[in-house]
Amino acid sequence: MGPDLDPVDRLLIDELGDLPSGRIAVVGDDHGALAAAVAELAGTGVVAHSDSLVSERRVAAAGVEVTPDLAAALTGAHLVVLRLPGSLDALDEVARTAVIVGAPDVRVVAGGRVKHMTRSMNDVLAASFEQVSASLGRQKSRVLHAAGPREVEQTWPRSRHHDGLDLTVHAHGAAFAGTRVDAGTALLVSQLDQLADTDATVVDLGCGTGVLAALLARRFDDVVALDVSAAAVASTLATTAGAVDVRRTDGLTELADASVGAIVSNPPFHVGTAKDSTPTLQMIDDAARVLVPGGELVLVYNAHLPYLQRLRDLGPTDVLMRDRSYIVTRTVLA
Repeated sequence: MGPDLDPVDRLLIDELGDLPSGRIAVVGDDHGALAAAVAELAGTGVVAHSDSLVSERRVAAAGVEVTPDLAAALTGAHLVVLRLPGSLDALDEVARTAVIVGAPDVRVVAGGRVKHMTRSMNDVLAASFEQVSASLGRQKSRVLHAAGPREVEQTWPRSRHHDGLDLTVHAHGAAFAGTRVDAGTALLVSQLDQLADTDATVVDLGCGTGVLAALLARRFDDVVALDVSAAAVASTLATTAGAVDVRRTDGLTELADASVGAIVSNPPFHVGTAKDSTPTLQMIDDAARVLVPGGELVLVYNAHLPYLQRLRDLGPTDVLMRDRSYIVTRTVLA
């Protein structure tokens, strides 16, 4: 086994049991070490799915077959090796999909750090599998075993109509906020009419379920929605119903210089379970490259986050709205 395996990976490997001769799906590997180790043990038949494009590229670089489609990865799988997601909804979609499209004897071996695990994860797995048990803990890690597929219905993606927006939001399990319109996005929605008219592309960066993109498309002709998450892209495609160009990309990296009239974003400040402002700070720097002169960057974020000075370095920055938790700023590229 490779040296890059972390304690969760190593416990998962030790808890795999007898490997099937058929397909094995590795889901949620961020770095490629776990998928590569499973592929080394199995020899053939391993396919991996990681929601993040960045993670997917790392797994592919480790020499493992990847797919951005969760259902495609799970189709025909006898064994699912899973790094437990932080979201119970994401776990539920993996479990239900595995039961529906996997082999009749499909089982799940799911691992995580004990501090991020809850009893509710057992309950979610038990909705799709008859037998759910936990391993002994080791190095602050634990594995859940799920076997005996139940007869279940596919409930993903889910949808909810928001009368105030006249918009139906569709969401896969791993998409941020699900079918809700979270408080930060709602505050940003209230300020969308502050955007200047532009014939250039308008970008919803980190599009989530596509709420902002769908509303922007009612006013602007050329709207592009970007997200690193496969679940977000699939959700946005459903929410926007063909009105928006939706792409799975790593930030603004694939956009041409001086090609964008406005960027609107409710950027994440977590990478997995860890708080990390670095991706948003990088995005602010990248915005200077892709915005046309006079182009706008409109963000909503928790007021305590260290973005305001970086935005002012980019250009004149105004506070459009703030409440007890969030602040909406508009920066005009100098």
